[in-house]
Amino acid sequence: MDMPIRTADNVDLDRLGTALGFLMRLAQLKIYERFFEEVGEHQLKPGEFSVLWVILNNPGIRQSVLGQRLMIKRAHMTKLIRALEDQGFVSRRIPDDDRRAVEITLTPDAVEKVRQAGEWFFTYEDSVGSNLSAAERQQLTGLMRKFIGLG
Repeated sequence: MDMPIRTADNVDLDRLGTALGFLMRLAQLKIYERFFEEVGEHQLKPGEFSVLWVILNNPGIRQSVLGQRLMIKRAHMTKLIRALEDQGFVSRRIPDDDRRAVEITLTPDAVEKVRQAGEWFFTYEDSVGSNLSAAERQQLTGLMRKFIGLG
């Protein structure tokens, strides 16, 4: 008996097709692929934008709190903040009351850049899931928020 020729559309995923973690990972890959196709020319990755946006909305946030909220490991957060500082986006400050902490603020030049980035980023984000109805998108967003604890 000849084996059927497999294409990406007819690969049998069996139970993986209902595995939540697997489906979330594929969704993330699809979103990132589309992100870089549509807005990659802005030279800002989704994770970088997320960090900058949270700093914009929480000036002086402690680096450790930022990392916890965005679920970024300490070592990676340190590298990311250092890179954003080198690019002139953020400044770091050691508070007098806790010499081990680091407070992060956007530089004055970065504030407007991040606001402008928010325009294209959220325009892109509004298009994600365009194959869903408004009610389906709202339901999916609500379920995702509940799943990750933003309920």
